[in-house]
Amino acid sequence: MLNAAAHIHSANDARRLAKRRLPWMVFDYIDGAAGAEVGAKRNRAALDAITLEPRILRDVSHRNLDTSIFGTSAQRPFGIAPMGMCNLSGPGADMMLARLAAHYQVPHGVSTVASTPLEKIIETAEGHAWFQLYFSGDGQGTFKLVERARAAGYETLVLTVDVPEVGRRPRELRHGFKMPFTIGPRQFIDFALHPRWSLSQLAAGKPQMANFEMDGCAFDRTESRARANWDTLSRLRGMWSGNLVVKGVVNVEDAVALKNAGVDGIQVSSHGSRQLESAPAPIDRLPLIRTEVGNEFPLFYDSGLRSGEDVLKAMNAGADFTFFGRTLQFAIAAAGEAGLNKIWDVLSEELSSAMAQTGVTNLSGKS
Repeated sequence: MLNAAAHIHSANDARRLAKRRLPWMVFDYIDGAAGAEVGAKRNRAALDAITLEPRILRDVSHRNLDTSIFGTSAQRPFGIAPMGMCNLSGPGADMMLARLAAHYQVPHGVSTVASTPLEKIIETAEGHAWFQLYFSGDGQGTFKLVERARAAGYETLVLTVDVPEVGRRPRELRHGFKMPFTIGPRQFIDFALHPRWSLSQLAAGKPQMANFEMDGCAFDRTESRARANWDTLSRLRGMWSGNLVVKGVVNVEDAVALKNAGVDGIQVSSHGSRQLESAPAPIDRLPLIRTEVGNEFPLFYDSGLRSGEDVLKAMNAGADFTFFGRTLQFAIAAAGEAGLNKIWDVLSEELSSAMAQTGVTNLSGKS
């Protein structure tokens, strides 16, 4: 995979290579957005419309990409967003991401529907992991996972609130994508046409939703999550003494209410435009939310980030920390762990260069 990694010079390169290597069903699951995908285009257009002001004749020979998050040092101002079934992008993807998090001391968002048990991921990440939680059904399984996360040593819990019902993603639906993973005639043909991916997955074993295998209970991805309300948040706050982050916020009034409810941080996000096609671009809402919650309140950002320049744009708009998602999976699909390390270097170099161009030498004051 080292030769393939050498061809990754941008997030677009990683996506292009991943599209060639992944079965259509898997690529469209990772890449797809809700509806006609206008929301994803809106996100990208909003980020593209933001400019960075070049500054000249400043000594930017020494630039520091370190920052801090919840009082803990991080070597980059970006981490790993929670993503379900990452091992579909490549066998062992969860562990690759965990090793990356450990090396750079950045948070690895561990999805409720991760392909690897939450206990194993935080161990490999050397504690640099946050557990992402979905409220589902009557919440019984949800709160059981909270107890498991506490026992495993997680200090930060991320409640994702923007999926009361799973968004309709036509690209995914056309392929018959389901979790748990099922294989029918259509999928068999798709896999046969992508033998490199298929053989590697066959050797590793079919990806599963590992957190539910250990509990001996099933997870229905399509089960309604609509019963979650402010009482749910209050109950969760009462039982979780660590950092509590709420992810999936674009409404200013909601952000203020969350701060007043005692959460420790908010992640401004539209779930990568995978849920509501008509949602506003989160990057446009980020500065409005920052104004209302104040400069000291921890505010994080994901959705649509594709470069180091995007990271700087988000931080200028009010984010303390940012998260990448799809781009990291595409790099793994393109070139395995070498691809992941290469895209991380690319994003870091892009950010460092943008800092130099705009006269910025240190990001620590932003978090």
